[in-house]
Amino acid sequence: MTALPAPALAWGAMGHRLVAALAADELSPAARTEVTRLLEGESDPTLPGVATWADELRGHDPDLGRRSSTWHYVNLGEEQCTYDVARDCKGGNCVVEAIAAQVSALGDRTRSRAERAQALKFVVHFVGDIHQPLHAGYAHDKGGNTVQVSIDGRGTNLHSLWDSKLLSSAGLEEAAYLQHLRALPLAVPMPVYVLPPDSAGWARQSCAIATQPGVYPASTKLPEGYAATWRPVAEEQLRRAGTQLALLLNATLAP
Repeated sequence: MTALPAPALAWGAMGHRLVAALAADELSPAARTEVTRLLEGESDPTLPGVATWADELRGHDPDLGRRSSTWHYVNLGEEQCTYDVARDCKGGNCVVEAIAAQVSALGDRTRSRAERAQALKFVVHFVGDIHQPLHAGYAHDKGGNTVQVSIDGRGTNLHSLWDSKLLSSAGLEEAAYLQHLRALPLAVPMPVYVLPPDSAGWARQSCAIATQPGVYPASTKLPEGYAATWRPVAEEQLRRAGTQLALLLNATLAP
């Protein structure tokens, strides 16, 4: 796998907070109580308040930031969106296996509150990451980081475009965007949830989007209507991520 450059943060801060806020809407009473207990003492002890913690590790815990740097993504584009743990996630160092490991730690009530709180913060973030299509894309271009594009006359790269600029091009403040996403139909049904989570399936689904014709523009200049075409796809992924995160937390934190 190819490490992402440091600036690549899936969905950007707003996208991660939106996923967390959507999940918070759907928490069971038991999960809500446990989340509150685990996050006690955080500067913002809510799911949105810790949603970007994993991206900020480089600043306040450089060692953990380095060790977890490959846990944010998996490269499946060259593999026709199939997943093989031995091939694609050596040593468990990819987002698919990181979710499984952190969910296991979160659900282990023999662990300390601090350990479980850290696992919760990782889970909240990584479920967002795995639903950003380019976090399950191609290795050769570092998930679109080396693909230069121009939007509204400004240069960026394809990864950054999908992280945040597709969303910001809608011109909505975060609170208004949350209301917009809440109004979208649930992307997945709410069945009885079976652990462990199907994180490999989430990665395959994201990869299927990343490899669709048109996601990668034919030239540096984005075609007319690119944002209007692909923003609803990004929004559906945010909505899907929020629902999946809620289902996961409800199952993991059940008494």
